[in-house]
Amino acid sequence: MPFKIAVASGKGGTGKTTVSVNLQYFISRYLTDEVLLVDCDVEEPNDRIFFPQHKIVSDLEVSQSIPEIDLEKCVYCRRCADYCEFNAIVVIPPARFAEINASLCHSCGACSAACREGTIMEKPHPLGTITTIDTGIGKGVVEGALKVGSAMQTLMIKELKKYVSGNRTGSENSEEIILFDAPPGTSCPVVETVADVDYVILVTEPTPFGLNDLMLMVELLVEIEKPFGVVVNKAGLGNSEIYSFLREQEVDLLGEIPFDKDYAGRYAEGKLLQNVDDRWGCCYSGIVKSLERRFQQYEGINYFKW
Repeated sequence: MPFKIAVASGKGGTGKTTVSVNLQYFISRYLTDEVLLVDCDVEEPNDRIFFPQHKIVSDLEVSQSIPEIDLEKCVYCRRCADYCEFNAIVVIPPARFAEINASLCHSCGACSAACREGTIMEKPHPLGTITTIDTGIGKGVVEGALKVGSAMQTLMIKELKKYVSGNRTGSENSEEIILFDAPPGTSCPVVETVADVDYVILVTEPTPFGLNDLMLMVELLVEIEKPFGVVVNKAGLGNSEIYSFLREQEVDLLGEIPFDKDYAGRYAEGKLLQNVDDRWGCCYSGIVKSLERRFQQYEGINYFKW
């Protein structure tokens, strides 16, 4: 089984994708080439843009099963509406009206089980696309892209993770490490991303907003009992309150990445991995070294090439 790491943050803009992309590069350089990057920010996936020579290996259309009501058979008993936990079904018996809102449906199947008349049938509706990408680094990138207008981020992430765990086109599924680039925030899509990982790397910035959202993310991970450590990005910007919090809570500081306009400019141009400066190489190799104990504890395996 591969060692699974999620890279997450309580807010957007902290550098989560920056860290994810660079970690895959430096893990492939120092640990193992069998490292896969999975872009779980399904509303706006962008990991691939940092690999200008990437090649698309496959595209897979993903659908969700949306129930439809046969109005000719429906007796308007409202059992389906009562069973629906997401208020996706409206039934008005006097008006002989019954309808399922596809944008609210979570494809749980409760309405079909509730219906005694057999009037509900499920039909596939487009959910999004899963793309496998050869980047020339490690095992490449697998990206999930939600259909525009859909609110089913969590379901799309479930399908993406199921695909990564199954038999993928052009892959032998031989990864030793899988990196999940999580969506920002602390909502359901993030919980789904980190639910079954072995370790979480939290990326934050030393600002009041960064500290506030880091505290929310730490509270979440403590609640679901996930081991984690913190990477402080844009170090030197803001104040030192975030370090006081890490000391007080005895949270592992995996490393720091200093704030630098030149580095930010490379990010803006999508050139993070081109001509990597020694300063940034040292930062990321240090973070990778900080993970060494975690890997060694995982089934007693020592991946490192130091």
